[in-house]
Amino acid sequence: MPLILPGNVASALGGGYDVANSCRINKDDSPSLVKDQSASPTHDDKGTLSFWFKIGKLSSGDGHYFFSVFTDSNNRMQMLLQSDNTLKLIQKTGGSTVINLVTNRVFRDVSAWMHIVIACDSSQGTAANRIKIYINGVQETSFSTETYCNQDVDIQLVKGTEVCLGAYNKASPSDFFDGYLAEMVLIDGTQNAVTDFGEFDEDSPTIWKPKDVSGLTFGTNGFYLDFEDSSNLGNDANGGTDFTENNLAATDQTTDTPTNNFATLNPLHYAHTTDADDMPLSEGNTKANSSQAGSPYPYVHSTIAVASGKWYAEFKVVSANGSMIGISDGVSASYFGDDPNDEAYFSDGNLYTGNTSFGDALSNNDILMVAVDLDNSKIYFGINGTWQNSGDPTSGATGTGAASITTSKTGWWHFAVGDSDGANTPTIECNFGNPPYANSSDAADADGYGAFEYAPPSGFFALCTKNLAEYGG
Repeated sequence: MPLILPGNVASALGGGYDVANSCRINKDDSPSLVKDQSASPTHDDKGTLSFWFKIGKLSSGDGHYFFSVFTDSNNRMQMLLQSDNTLKLIQKTGGSTVINLVTNRVFRDVSAWMHIVIACDSSQGTAANRIKIYINGVQETSFSTETYCNQDVDIQLVKGTEVCLGAYNKASPSDFFDGYLAEMVLIDGTQNAVTDFGEFDEDSPTIWKPKDVSGLTFGTNGFYLDFEDSSNLGNDANGGTDFTENNLAATDQTTDTPTNNFATLNPLHYAHTTDADDMPLSEGNTKANSSQAGSPYPYVHSTIAVASGKWYAEFKVVSANGSMIGISDGVSASYFGDDPNDEAYFSDGNLYTGNTSFGDALSNNDILMVAVDLDNSKIYFGINGTWQNSGDPTSGATGTGAASITTSKTGWWHFAVGDSDGANTPTIECNFGNPPYANSSDAADADGYGAFEYAPPSGFFALCTKNLAEYGG
């Protein structure tokens, strides 16, 4: 089985409803999706919000806001990931805090898609039934702060006059979410069951997966964002008023979704540094930008590791000098490539370990192609469509033009990028199938997954959970 955290396993399952797209939210760009909501709601006291998310940067400061339905600072409903990585749902009415639910558990898994449902009906006689939070199909009942609204309080989720996704509010956006959002659904007028939005897999009953929501009744102020139109990420697929996109582009549409989870870089798995600021990540953890012109030579691993199979990825070296790109078994060394189990291409064209001359030096904005054949213990490197060292990734055990992969100490291999130069600070954009940049041509693997500048070699696949389920890892 592939080395992935449990939340990812759901997206490896076949059958059922497929989510086609998500929206990548890069906090550094100050992004948001906003619209006005002027109509009277179907019901003042009933509404349900459902959405899927994958965390990019972990929260800091005042937190990362998933959504805000806002009339003014005294009348609003919001959910955020707090600086301690707990979830908080808050509603203020007339300046008083009438709902305040803060989870005991924390959310730090940057590799997994998760699902949240907030189901509201303030007419309920039992306080805890007025606001229900479900996470991956299970009602959350453990809170460090637990304040429920009085009976028949208006629910700001459907009544507020401004809706903002990914930030604190529309008028003065701040405290932006960072990561991926998918299947954003607001139901006005009903406290829906969690099973309207997802279901447990019949063959793996602990695994929660999405359902098709297009047939639900959305109500007056309801909406459905499926992110399937890259030219209009704020399109309401239910036919209501579209959201306005702020600082979002067509490249922020991805196929990294709850039903097919792609690898990204892992901010919890740096090597040779304990400070993420040495090589901060952005663009949904697909871009690494070293800040170290010298020691500690940081490097960072992919969220998904594999032990077998054939895998392909591309890396755009925006600032090339000092860049190190390849595979690592996840064991920290003094720099990427210093460990004899690593295999990395340095920006001067040498391979590490051993500082062996292999190919051409990298220039700014080159795309380094990496094909990893773990079935034959070979790795191939190419630049801008040309395999270096006259390589042929389809040569199998012959390994024409390949570098040999040694035995992993852990049994697993990660893609990895790093900085191993005393004078330069490289910037590397990683494409495991969902590039943070625009390709001139989007080439998929043989199963139709991924969007690469160059066609993956025959038999090599993008590192995503559907391919892992098919080809092992």
